[in-house]
Amino acid sequence: MGIAFFIGFLLVFLGIDIYILRVYFRILESTLARRVFQYLYVITGIIAYVGVINIYLSRAVFENESFNASIFKNVTSGVFFAFFIFKLLLASYLFIYDLYRYIKYIILRIKRKKGERKVNLKHRRKFIGQLGLIAASVPFASMIYGITKGKYLYTVKNVNLKLKNLPDAFKGFKIVHISDVHAGSFDSKEDVQRGIDLINTQNPDAVFFTGDLVNNDAREITDYVDIFKSINSKYGKFSCLGNHDYGDYKNWGSEEAKQQNMQLLFQQHKDMNFELLNNESRRIHKDGEFIDIVGVENWGSLGRFPKIGDLDKALTNTENESFKILMSHDPTHWDEKVLEHQTHIDLTLSGHTHGMQFGIEIPGFKWSPSKFIYPRWAGLYEEKNQFLYVNRGFGFLGFPGRVGIWPEITVIELS
Repeated sequence: MGIAFFIGFLLVFLGIDIYILRVYFRILESTLARRVFQYLYVITGIIAYVGVINIYLSRAVFENESFNASIFKNVTSGVFFAFFIFKLLLASYLFIYDLYRYIKYIILRIKRKKGERKVNLKHRRKFIGQLGLIAASVPFASMIYGITKGKYLYTVKNVNLKLKNLPDAFKGFKIVHISDVHAGSFDSKEDVQRGIDLINTQNPDAVFFTGDLVNNDAREITDYVDIFKSINSKYGKFSCLGNHDYGDYKNWGSEEAKQQNMQLLFQQHKDMNFELLNNESRRIHKDGEFIDIVGVENWGSLGRFPKIGDLDKALTNTENESFKILMSHDPTHWDEKVLEHQTHIDLTLSGHTHGMQFGIEIPGFKWSPSKFIYPRWAGLYEEKNQFLYVNRGFGFLGFPGRVGIWPEITVIELS
């Protein structure tokens, strides 16, 4: 975003503010009501402007000691997102109503006969304004909840999978799946620790993390290494890389600096006792039987996401008939490469979509704007006797909150 575009955006933002304030100055009859509305609107607006400036400045390369988001930055940028949606909805509603009034005015003016009273355009129904304010306030309140509580509202999703190819020794084997940590967005060690404690209460046999440990820089996870290291697992903790882990969204100045960042990221996985599988596999043995754990680097069919994942290479040391769990960050990889592969892969674990951190999930129904981008955007999918599970993400990115699509800890019991 160039400086000219950013200034233009701010001017449009300000223009919408002036329009809304003028409308409600006319609608609200009480002087006290006008002042309360204007003070609340202006104070919230100031916080929102601070937030959008924070967002603009955050695109620069950070060279300070801390790479994790502050509470101040998350709150102000979150208020901006919430206030932006509020203003967009309210201004659109008022504009449509004004357009209707002007069209009606023109029609009545044309039809008006001589001697009839002039058409009054100034009248604006009070309840119309109140209705618009209430309607726009609902998503605003939801988003405020999302940035204050929702982003750390860890939710356990329990899944029982019946798999034909599963060895008997692994019946009842319990795995925990998490994805998309995005450590650079965190602003509370205590809340993150609560999520890790919730993982440990599941008493998992194995833990799988499917990528995006950081936003851009490996140093983002430094303050949280000990917390993620405390995850307990009987048979190991395994991980793969996501598109953000490569540092492609940051200007490093040199290729050497970027490679040093990748080496540090690899070390961070080791320090957390996660076995990072970059187009390779490992084997879990239990009671004389085994299953293969396969991990690929990122492969995404949309946009400019890296296509580094090499499924053929990752499967090199596996047996054709063995039960396989694949970690692949981007769910589009499942449709494009996994389903049609000559080697049958029983279960694929992915993340990446975050469920767009916004949506509705009630028993029997789930919806998110993410579905318009990703056909497989959250939960369990089955095709050709193969399963895909898309985790909604442990952390958050961009909008510093979650509304309706809560941070997820998936517990899958194999049977």
